Amino acid sequence: MADLHFVHAGIGDQAVPYQDAWDEQRRVHAAVVAGELPDTCLLLEHPPVYTAGRRTEDAERPVDGTPVVDVDRGGKITWHGPGQLVGYPIVRLTEPVDVVAHVRRLEEALIRACAEFGLETTRIEGRSGVWVLGDPVPAPAPSGGLKLRLDARIAAPDPRAHPEFDPRLAGPEYAPSNAGQRGDDRKLAAIGVRVSRKVTMHGFALNCDPDMTWYDRIIPCGIRDAGVSSLSEELGRPVPVAEVLPVVQRHMAEVFAPLGV
Repeated sequence: MADLHFVHAGIGDQAVPYQDAWDEQRRVHAAVVAGELPDTCLLLEHPPVYTAGRRTEDAERPVDGTPVVDVDRGGKITWHGPGQLVGYPIVRLTEPVDVVAHVRRLEEALIRACAEFGLETTRIEGRSGVWVLGDPVPAPAPSGGLKLRLDARIAAPDPRAHPEFDPRLAGPEYAPSNAGQRGDDRKLAAIGVRVSRKVTMHGFALNCDPDMTWYDRIIPCGIRDAGVSSLSEELGRPVPVAEVLPVVQRHMAEVFAPLGV
């Protein structure tokens, strides 16, 4: 994996229409595949748009007929728009191709960035993205309740001995999926990717200070038993995209840097 090159494609008044960004992704992807460009991450903001991944069901789409752009990434329906930092890392994966490790790197960079702003976030078992856990409920969990099923690189007696161990990914363990032991978990960042010819497309969307009512028309990511949130809502102050972008970029560069650098 080579050093990641960053392109600030446009935020604020220069927000990039979704179709234009998708076209640019495909252009950069072809160039990375051909070896004409280095691994590249587009960082930008979109005007309001709903996009639907391949697994989106009809019942999860807007009930009022609001247009939706169907895309070739994984995952389900989500929203992009003002107040949300979007990143499209277009990177060549090493052999053997490990898409899960790529998603974990994205999560790790965002978790670190949120921590820098003073917000603790985590992963949740079985759910991609970056989450703020709901408060524990008073009732105890049932006897013999949920257990963590950790990645082998973490669950090994000595994770560092695992041949695929990457020390940059030794962040928070997965929290167990919520089965009533917490209040509503809240998704702060959504992740959906596609890999073609060993090179990734699409990426992440981190809510900084968007108008959260845009999520009211859909079932975000197809998840009915959790909510969505933003840095601004969780921290109780405005956290604009322009403030978050350099922090995310720095942590992306660290997590995606070649090992040993």
